[in-house]
Amino acid sequence: MRVLVTGGAGFIGSHIVDGLVERGHSVSVVDNLSSGRRENVNPAARLHVADVTSNELGRIMEEERPEVVFHEAAQMDVRKSVADPRFDATVNILGGLNLYEECIRLKVRKVVLASTGGAIYGEQETYPAPETHPQQPLSPYGIAKLANEKYLYFYKNTYGLEHVILRYANVYGPRQSPHGEAGVVAIFTSRLLSGQVPTINGTGEQTRDYLYVGDVAAANMAALDYGSSDVFNVGTGVETDVNELFALLRDAVGTGVEPIHGPGKPGEQMRSVVDWQKAHRLLGWSPATPLSEGLKRTVEWFRQQRG
Repeated sequence: MRVLVTGGAGFIGSHIVDGLVERGHSVSVVDNLSSGRRENVNPAARLHVADVTSNELGRIMEEERPEVVFHEAAQMDVRKSVADPRFDATVNILGGLNLYEECIRLKVRKVVLASTGGAIYGEQETYPAPETHPQQPLSPYGIAKLANEKYLYFYKNTYGLEHVILRYANVYGPRQSPHGEAGVVAIFTSRLLSGQVPTINGTGEQTRDYLYVGDVAAANMAALDYGSSDVFNVGTGVETDVNELFALLRDAVGTGVEPIHGPGKPGEQMRSVVDWQKAHRLLGWSPATPLSEGLKRTVEWFRQQRG
């Protein structure tokens, strides 16, 4: 099958590319390399350096003629979206629309969208949150992802474009960038290995559902095989607060450093955890990597990168 992955040189996208290549698909990648890296791209995949907001996207898709598109490209920093909502909307809403319009023009069969389980639900009313939970995003990032979901519903009902929406929990693992504000596991790991003291924003009692990137790639492979349009949470159903996460990482690194606490960040919710049972029932997917094991693998990858 011919498959295109936007953001396929990035953290999550490159693992999806690996999974697709391993399954024998013909894979092309569109990535502007603003955060993705050439070395992340599987040698068997074809990399096109371009932005999803650009007119170049249509030419690339005409050349590659994908049957299925995995849309991973995004402005993924919640705090940056709060600071600059217009930029977030340009990438995450207009970029999505540019892609979907090309999908309709070129008769792409299906889109698999990377959405968000944490930012879409906002401050949750039930824990863990099912897919039917009220959608009350607290950040422009969450609003933009929700808008993409609604646009795909429109394209399905108007043009027949199938879609599977995967609402990710907090994904971590090898290839995640420690730069910027996205990815507390990567940030903490990099600083601990460098002998620096990490800063925990606020009290550290805010919780997240931490999901290993290999499990996310597996969910995307299951979505490729799914024969209908639907939305699924992809998480572990387990809450871990930042203080506990720091302690686990400290043990994995093998250091006794104590963190410092800074002020909390605007737009950051206190608790987030999603229910993945629907994905288990309909996709046959379940999280397979315990947090302690995933953190060990992540620390080892960062060690190797440091030489």
